[in-house]
Amino acid sequence: MVAALSWAARLKAGLARTREVLNTPVSELFSRRRIDESAYEELETALLQADCGVAATQAVLASLRKQKLEDGAALKGALKKALLDLLQPLERSLDVSAAKPFVIMIAGVNGSGKTTSIGKLAKWLQGQGKSVLLAAGDTFRAAAREQLVVWGERNGVPVVAQAGGDPGAVVFDALGAARARGVDTVIADTAGRLPTQLHLMEEIRKVKRVAAKAQAGAPHEVLLVLDANTGQNALAQVRAFDEALGLTGLVLTKLDGTAKGGVVCAIAREKPVPILFVGVGEQIDDLRPFVARDFVEALVG
Repeated sequence: MVAALSWAARLKAGLARTREVLNTPVSELFSRRRIDESAYEELETALLQADCGVAATQAVLASLRKQKLEDGAALKGALKKALLDLLQPLERSLDVSAAKPFVIMIAGVNGSGKTTSIGKLAKWLQGQGKSVLLAAGDTFRAAAREQLVVWGERNGVPVVAQAGGDPGAVVFDALGAARARGVDTVIADTAGRLPTQLHLMEEIRKVKRVAAKAQAGAPHEVLLVLDANTGQNALAQVRAFDEALGLTGLVLTKLDGTAKGGVVCAIAREKPVPILFVGVGEQIDDLRPFVARDFVEALVG
């Protein structure tokens, strides 16, 4: 229970900048004795400033208006419920028991926090009693390989890597090594790329195909790491990578450094790919499963 409270507190602290953008203009709304149209207009502005997106904002406001809310306290409660209803469908837990090794492929643009998220995800899986092997599929950047090796050493996790070469070959070798060692889970890194770099998007499709040849059903999860600082641009990334790879989930990082955490609402409304994990700091245990209710509480306060 203490750990849960600790994470709730860290999540709330991590979302402080977004909460400030959302609540500073409307905090007095929640103490009003009467709610009128001007209140909804103020709330609309706040939601848009928190990067909730036009479609999600309009949906939330439509829900609130239908309820004929009388005062600020009712408005705050109804807002939390509307956000929870919006975000709840995105909540999905990661279950790696369906295959051995269970293969998780990680994608994302440069600088999104991919490699760091892999290290943290490995730590979380170890906490679930699972053994992990990392595949350094970013063969373009030596720094990426080195960073992954460092994370592997910190977690006591083996890393399959090779300088240069074909990222598909690295993943193929990693799956062979995982089977030979009886490892539960393989997390495969891939090079950062923009959705507009069509040749690189084709390459990542190839890595996925190689994984499927190396093991039937692999990869079992295809996760996109998103930097929350990118706001509405995150939505464009979800669309592009989903079209290329068929995403099964998202990892939302750097929530502690942004006022744009409301982008989860835009994702929920416009491209509802499940959010499996959220990150709110630099520590190795600062990546945790996404829980809609906790997120809403941290967002609205």
